[in-house]
Amino acid sequence: MSQPGNSEKQQLAQMQIQLQVLKEQLLQSEKLASLGQLAAGVAHEINNPIGYVSSNMKMLAEYSSSLINLVKLLSKQVEESSRTALWAHFDFDYLCEDLPKLVQESEQGLARVVEIIRDLKDFSHIEEAEFVEADIHQGIQSTLNLISNELKYKAEVVKEFAELPKLNCIPSQLNQVMLNLLLNAAQAIEQNGIIRITTGFDENWVWFKVSDNGKGMSKAELGRIFEPFYTTKPKGQGTGLGLPLSRSIVEKHRGAIDISSTPGSGSCFTVKIPRQLPG
Repeated sequence: MSQPGNSEKQQLAQMQIQLQVLKEQLLQSEKLASLGQLAAGVAHEINNPIGYVSSNMKMLAEYSSSLINLVKLLSKQVEESSRTALWAHFDFDYLCEDLPKLVQESEQGLARVVEIIRDLKDFSHIEEAEFVEADIHQGIQSTLNLISNELKYKAEVVKEFAELPKLNCIPSQLNQVMLNLLLNAAQAIEQNGIIRITTGFDENWVWFKVSDNGKGMSKAELGRIFEPFYTTKPKGQGTGLGLPLSRSIVEKHRGAIDISSTPGSGSCFTVKIPRQLPG
């Protein structure tokens, strides 16, 4: 039996590399799905206790207001000198001013937690394996809310939204694409940058764009940006799988993802999804 030649060995080696890449992509996809399911489960479990804590805070606000009014009414039954001494001892004026503020701040904090839970559930609907009609803007806003801390110290987010029609898609997967593009934009900006999100549509397509005024990429980097494991980030800050997975998701939707970039001026990713999927 003849031994394989050099060209055959090279083809075999290339196939083994491609197989390894596919395995890594599958593993990363499974990890994302598992994280999404975990996040959705945690959000569901937190939802109930947060609900009754929020309800209790509303009652606490009413009770504290009633108690303050009761104390004020009862204090009229006490001589003014004694009342003044008691109010000073318990710092009653400050308490009356500060207690409603504390309750209000707690209610605002709980409202933010409820908002995060809702966004997490919207973002993490990994069980949505089928295409459904969805509002792209809702997915974008949920994603922005989830990573607001990642963005607020790097850039101002500018939204330029058109009035989009509902899109037939898998919302959680497009959320993942948006997440990857926004994080890439933030990582490309050193500080005080601008991330612009633009949406639009025509007879055939719905699209969204994520652009930044960060460091941009060279032609050589652009040529490899969708290669698995290729990353322009410092070692340890990126797997190089975010953009390949994003392209895979977009292609699953029969769409296209394009990029333009200029070194020193920033980058722009455009995702186009067909309004009607081919049969």
